Amino acid sequence: MSPHRPPRRIQRPRRYLRVARKRTLHFLQGHLDPRELPENLGKALGKTLDLLPLDAELLTRQGTDRSQALNRQLAWSMAFIAGAVNAGGFLAVKTYTSHMSGNVSKLADELALGRMRLAWGAAEIILCFLLGAFTAGTLINLGRRMKFRSPYALNLTLEAGLMLVFGLMGATLSHRREFFLPATTVLLSFMMGMHNSVVTSISNAEVRTSHMTGNLTDFGIELSRLVYPNVFHRRGVDPIKANRSRLKLHGLLLASFFGGGVAGAVGFKHVGFKVTIFLALFLLALAIRPLVRDLRVRLRAMGGLPDYTNARALARDLVIRGRR
Repeated sequence: MSPHRPPRRIQRPRRYLRVARKRTLHFLQGHLDPRELPENLGKALGKTLDLLPLDAELLTRQGTDRSQALNRQLAWSMAFIAGAVNAGGFLAVKTYTSHMSGNVSKLADELALGRMRLAWGAAEIILCFLLGAFTAGTLINLGRRMKFRSPYALNLTLEAGLMLVFGLMGATLSHRREFFLPATTVLLSFMMGMHNSVVTSISNAEVRTSHMTGNLTDFGIELSRLVYPNVFHRRGVDPIKANRSRLKLHGLLLASFFGGGVAGAVGFKHVGFKVTIFLALFLLALAIRPLVRDLRVRLRAMGGLPDYTNARALARDLVIRGRR
């Protein structure tokens, strides 16, 4: 299947909603057999599950080898995490640590005004974001060199661990604020640098989840193409058409980041920094399958784990061990 052509099971939302509305009206009017209802509900559930980040190749395929379905799964899950962490970070340190445009502008302003302490604070955020991206890139290259199934899973595991550290540090801000506030700020910047680097690398820069400026720009461009009337169409000139796949992708990113921000703000307000446990578990759930697979491969290479290619080989080995 061509990587530029979405799978047949991924249909346009408008067409899906139109069919669902038609089936509902037919059922209410008595034209649809009620026995077909479970089948239709199963199809609807299947289309919903297609968006869940459960695909085994979510973190293994890269660039042009990735389908739009995989990019959508990666986009909403990572954007949701980024939105939640941004919300929690703002409640903890009163600043958004993923917005590097604003921090670079703040650095320039504070230097011009001679306020070196505030300028150094902005510089710390920028440098830690850069260090996070550098660390993620190094781990990705190391994973490729060692031929990991997914060189990105290790980054997500490390980010999950740092998420728990952020929760512990945030919970102690009220006791030792003069020490933990700067440390929490640089930790969040480092995490956001890692987060954005992983998603950018795996999607060939098609998906960015920790800041929405570029996504809003791309969404606006595709939206203008979608509503362009093409009334004054000239012969020999192609009509202007929107890339609906990109439009859905950027719309999903915006909605997921916003939803993650709302969920994170509500969670941090009512549950506190314990909500970082759920965010860390979510990241681990994304990384666990390729991590387990790579671990099994390494153990087999060291002779610590037999390679059972089928059930018959496993049964034969168990029988031999039983006779011993």
